[in-house]
Amino acid sequence: MNKTQNMTGALLALSALLLGGLMLKTDMLFLRLLFGIGLGYVLTRSFLGFAGSVNRAYNGGSTKLMQVLMFMFVITAVINAGFLLNSDPAAYDLWINPINLGLIVGGVMFGFGMTFSSCCASGVMTDLVTDLPRAGVTLIFFGMGVYLGFPLQSSLPWVTDTLVSSSSYADKGVFMPDLFGSGLVSYIGAIALTVLFAAIVIYLSKKYENKRHQAGTFYGIDSEIEQHNAVKAKAAENDSKKQFKLLSSETYQALFVTPWSMKTGALMIIVIFTLMLAATQTGWGASTPFGIWFGQGMMAFGVSADSVAAFAERPVGMFATPFFEHPISVQNFGIALGTLICVLLTGQLSFKFNYSTKQLALFAMGGLFMGFGTRFANGCNVGSLYTPIANLSLSGWIFLVFLVAGGVLGNRVAAKTA
Repeated sequence: MNKTQNMTGALLALSALLLGGLMLKTDMLFLRLLFGIGLGYVLTRSFLGFAGSVNRAYNGGSTKLMQVLMFMFVITAVINAGFLLNSDPAAYDLWINPINLGLIVGGVMFGFGMTFSSCCASGVMTDLVTDLPRAGVTLIFFGMGVYLGFPLQSSLPWVTDTLVSSSSYADKGVFMPDLFGSGLVSYIGAIALTVLFAAIVIYLSKKYENKRHQAGTFYGIDSEIEQHNAVKAKAAENDSKKQFKLLSSETYQALFVTPWSMKTGALMIIVIFTLMLAATQTGWGASTPFGIWFGQGMMAFGVSADSVAAFAERPVGMFATPFFEHPISVQNFGIALGTLICVLLTGQLSFKFNYSTKQLALFAMGGLFMGFGTRFANGCNVGSLYTPIANLSLSGWIFLVFLVAGGVLGNRVAAKTA
């Protein structure tokens, strides 16, 4: 234990709650901060991240994270269906993204980029705490890619127009319940299709992992081994029937230090996502603010707001809105803050600066690819993958296929540049 860090983490958590409640202009902004803190804490405590679904499988042979994500996607989709069943879907801002070349190209680019930076949009925010040089460089160039991609996102037909759509979302994309008629039957059909897609991914994942075992190229993942050992230690402690003491180092370890399993993390994210949908009528997004921050950075160096907005083909107000008045910016800030709280409570905050120029250049390239990828695909791993799948959009599953393809390609290129 590191008592100094532990106390700092506790004070930071209390300060965030107090100052957030007092200083943020609206209750909704405060709620966005709480969502972000929760997401950051959970992602860090459970070693959960979307980018690892491909990187861990390729480099270590483990597909456990991919399988857990499928579990998370299915459960969230079932809950979302429950919200929508007796409601008008138009009352929610569902992310039924276009199905087009942009979705394909964006998926490949995002998967390629996250290989080099070892993170995604939400992962950048957590990694600002755990690995500042890598995440900092990635964030700058991620923001650049988003900003430069803004005008392309709004003007290129192969990004804006969908090749196929459904009756409820004409000219937007495919809402899977539309494929099965209306009423309860339509949602049962959409959930069955979601389960089928997830089952196929799990089957292929297990088959791939078994192949790596047979070939002797399964190396495992350190964080997954740590989680496994933590579960075994907890089970052994329960079997020992040791007397419980509230004020003890053992209790502190159990409450704030022992890693959560990925499935526990997935369940917690499902809860947060559900609360987000209930409170805001929309899903989890992360990447668009990066482009806004890049534009605001240009403004800080003397570029006029009108010029920044004109190039991006976005309203001036988008870049003039203060950081702590933009809901998703506040939520992203909360993700970094939640990560910092988690790391301090575990007493494991440390700093790493030993990167070569070549490595930093690769992080920059990764960020740039991811930034452009989000504009072509209309979102990142949460905006084009998790939220659309949860919203029963076919686009999320198509994005997953090309995200994996891009991740495999990126890992192969990375291996040759190492």
